[in-house]
Amino acid sequence: MKPGKPPAPARPADRDAIDAALEAEREALKALFPLPPARPPHRGGGARAARRVGHGLAVAAMVAGVLLWIDPAWRTERHASAVGERREIALADGSRMTLDTATAVDVAWHLRSRRVVLHHGQARFEVSPARYRPFEVAAGDMVARVVGTVFDVRRHAGRVAVTVLEGRVAVRSAPGQAAVELGAGEQLAGDGVMAEAPRRIDPAAAAAWSEGRLVFRNTPLAEALDELQRHRSGRIRMHGAEVGALQVSGVFETERTEQILDLLPAILPVSVTRQADGSVDVRRR
Repeated sequence: MKPGKPPAPARPADRDAIDAALEAEREALKALFPLPPARPPHRGGGARAARRVGHGLAVAAMVAGVLLWIDPAWRTERHASAVGERREIALADGSRMTLDTATAVDVAWHLRSRRVVLHHGQARFEVSPARYRPFEVAAGDMVARVVGTVFDVRRHAGRVAVTVLEGRVAVRSAPGQAAVELGAGEQLAGDGVMAEAPRRIDPAAAAAWSEGRLVFRNTPLAEALDELQRHRSGRIRMHGAEVGALQVSGVFETERTEQILDLLPAILPVSVTRQADGSVDVRRR
């Protein structure tokens, strides 16, 4: 939203979601700080009772202010997908999360924010707008913060990449670093020490994984095999740097990783040997 533009009026569904979130927060506060049982009134103690009530209200207001400031989590969830599995998860705030193969995340609901930790793998987030509760995804030192948008976060082999498909996302590559704002069709990647400059990407290719497809365009075979490895439990062993430098192009289905491996000798000068333990050796032919 551009500065100065008044926010759009909340739709009924938005108001219902906001009311539900606020009610959940009230219940969380009640559970954390239950009110003491009422005491019978004493004769002649009206002024003192009023002072006690006023003092209690002041303490409650101070506690509520402290809670809002420290923003504690009142509920956490853990979600994961197995190797070769893709899962779609509807979150309580109306957001949707899609987990790619071998992915694990923790979701924490805070009083003033919604936070996700991506431990490994790749996930897409379709964030339901809630201006008073931003949505954050942390992957290592990289943190992406949004209000409402669609974006991917990938954490694999020591690298993290944030890819924006719709809207805008503010990404902080490391603690103390200034956030970089990404728009639709932009990606920021880094290795946990230094982030690269944002780059333009093909949104269709970036979205392919969520539809069960792998897109390779003059991709080094080493990178393609690394991606295939994420979708199978048996190891893929590549023999020789010259094999990894070969390039492969095509669109493949993630559910057919075995057929992709069998197809390699037909499109590249390599041999593929399967072992009894499910592992595969790829050599120059």
